[in-house]
Order: sequence, then C-alpha cells, then structure tokens
Amino acid sequence: MRKRINEYHMVNGVTIINPENTYIEDGVQIGRDTVIYPGVSLEGNTEIGEDCIIRNNSRIINSIINNEVSIESSTIEDSIVGENTHIGPHAHLRPNSNIGKNVKIGNFVEVKNSTLKDNTKASHLSYIGDADVGYNVNIGCGVVFVNYNGKEKFRTTVGDNAFIGSNANLVAPVNVEPWGFVAAGSTITKEVPEGALSIARAEQKNIDGWIRKKRI
Repeated sequence: MRKRINEYHMVNGVTIINPENTYIEDGVQIGRDTVIYPGVSLEGNTEIGEDCIIRNNSRIINSIINNEVSIESSTIEDSIVGENTHIGPHAHLRPNSNIGKNVKIGNFVEVKNSTLKDNTKASHLSYIGDADVGYNVNIGCGVVFVNYNGKEKFRTTVGDNAFIGSNANLVAPVNVEPWGFVAAGSTITKEVPEGALSIARAEQKNIDGWIRKKRI
C-alpha cells in the first residue's frame, strides 16, 4: 500500500527523495513539484500545495499546507499554513493554528490555538498560545504568551506592526495595540497603547566592589 501511494504521487508530479522511507496515508493530497524528503509522515486529511518542500522527519496531521511552503523537521497538527511560509526546524504547530502568508515560524517555536497574520516572524524559542497576532509583527527570542493561570486559559491580542522584544512575557488577557513596542525582558500585564514603548522590568543596580567584599 505504501509503495502504491508513493508511486501515485510521483506519477502526478511529486518528488519523493526516498520512497522506501516516506509514509503517506491514503487520501492525502499533494500538489505538483512538491519535494518530500526521507522520514516524512503525512497523515489524515492533509493537503499539501504545489512547489512545497517538506524536509526530513516532518509529521503533518489533518492540516492544510498552501503553495510554496517550506517545512523543516517539524510537527503540524490540525492547522493551516499560508503561502510562502517557512516552518522550522523543530517547530510545533498544535491544533487550531492558522498561519498566514510569508510568515516565519523558526527553531523550537510552539504555536497553539492562535492566528498569525501575513509577514509576521517568530524566529526562535517562543511559545504562542491562545493568541491573535496581526500583520508584520516581530516576536523575539524567548517570548512567552502566558495563557494559563492554573484553572483557565486566556487570550492575548497583538496588533499590526507591533514589536515584542526578546524574553518578554505577555500575561493574558492583555492587548498590545498596533505599533506597540515591548522592551526585552518585560512582563506585560496591562494594555500597551498604540505606538507606545512599554518597559516592565526592575531597574539595573550595580554594587561596586561586591566580589572583593564577598571573598574576604
């Protein structure tokens, strides 16, 4: 069965690098000129568009991947990925993730039950859960959308053209308005107004001679 399915797709214009190590379930749809690398598993009601690259050891379940998408060693479940978007390596799109066009979801980024509009970037090491993120937003390294208080889940909204600095925490429910700028290392618990810079961190204090005194 695996051999017949893979041959069907190859006859219809899909490149499968190593058919002996590629696992495509019956019913999966794949567009022409898409390239499937070894170790890929395509499951359920998955649809892959044209001119996509699905690299090694990616797993895609019940998801829609539009044209010209590149996926590297990542897991995608019950989600939608827009055209010309790059996913991975080692990213995880959990159920109900809706990713727009020209988006970058980079190394070790996890997205859950969230929408990211076109041209938004989350390049590395971030968690985006229960969020509505606008167009052309930058999400820095180590950003966490803090969506759970131990009993309930809450949503975060980030407006168009906002900038979320590295290692920021957005504690839901909270809104970052369009063009809002969150400084690196901030923990945000209140609304960030449009065009404002929000800084929520302790002021740095340097104690001169502290090491010398400690050694005595």
